[in-house]
Amino acid sequence: MGNCQPTIVPYEDFDVVADIKGIRKACKGFGTDEQAIIDILANRSADQREEIKNAYFEKYDDHIAMFKECYFQVHERDLEADIEGDTSGDVRNLLMALLQGNRDESYEVDEELAEQDATCLFEAGEGSLGTDESTFTFILASRNYLQLQVTFKIYEQLSGTEILDTIENETSGTLKKCYTALVRVAKNPQLYFARRLHDAMKGAGTDEDTLIRIIVCRSEYDLETIKDMYLEKYDVSLKEALKGECGGDFKRLLLAICH
Repeated sequence: MGNCQPTIVPYEDFDVVADIKGIRKACKGFGTDEQAIIDILANRSADQREEIKNAYFEKYDDHIAMFKECYFQVHERDLEADIEGDTSGDVRNLLMALLQGNRDESYEVDEELAEQDATCLFEAGEGSLGTDESTFTFILASRNYLQLQVTFKIYEQLSGTEILDTIENETSGTLKKCYTALVRVAKNPQLYFARRLHDAMKGAGTDEDTLIRIIVCRSEYDLETIKDMYLEKYDVSLKEALKGECGGDFKRLLLAICH
């Protein structure tokens, strides 16, 4: 054991800022410069790679921008332009608002603002003839999730109606689906993803794209909690559900990620 030698040692001229800029440059535009990324990551120690990861996400943690970039790389089309062309009315307004990436990402709660928003939601829906969708869109697309949770509680006290019931009664079609998804994510994101995973596996066929997207994307954030929520809601573990619906290497990969 004394003769063991590593293949990777700490890079002597390590510059985390230069490395994250190099990786970012390799990922931008049409196509990805895989070799440039390999040259950096394959020549850095584990501690250095961890520093690169933390610094990269601190500087570039813009999921909306990354999504737009990926969309362009896959389709060679601008996402905003496609949404402008393929949707209309309140649905388009909501999607465009979400693409602006203006949601407050803090964990602060302003009780006074929550009361104001709850009143605005009531007056825009139940409290008036017709529905002012622009008010729902602005609040649901811009407030942080903790702020929305408090707003929804105050709304229920104010109106006597749960916010999801209001959306059910006041909206319809695709807009109702979008508002419902936003509210459920704000209320309990882990439960929302558990529902999505279950829906992807029920009925005839399996929505593999949804399984991949949720399990891979949430694996470093809250997948363990999503698993707990899945078991609590559906009385079967997520791993058992995957075993029954998936097969081959695809199943082994998802199970490995789920641990």
